[in-house]
Amino acid sequence: MILISMLHSLQQSGQASGQDGNFLTALIPFILVFVIFYLLIIRPSRTRQKKHQQMVEQLKAGDKVITSGGIYGTVMGVQKNKLELKISGNVKIDLSKNAIASILSSKKEEEKK
Repeated sequence: MILISMLHSLQQSGQASGQDGNFLTALIPFILVFVIFYLLIIRPSRTRQKKHQQMVEQLKAGDKVITSGGIYGTVMGVQKNKLELKISGNVKIDLSKNAIASILSSKKEEEKK
């Protein structure tokens, strides 16, 4: 009787470790999908975001820029979270720094020409 109960308990412990192995084996594809998702989507997005943030931080008066809305203009003043953009003659607008899509040319580049 004792021998049967010992065999039964050993059999149950063997099944438990087998179930743990199956659980880990089933978890591996999810881990691989997450790693691939990170490498293909999250990491490049963060890299682009950091480059854009650096570009925005380097803005200064005189830089010619294009906004994400397609407006071309010249930076007239830079503040903490916004800048003043001259788009025509006496037309100046205030907009968020994050609205800048790219810098076309800077004041220093124009002086070199």
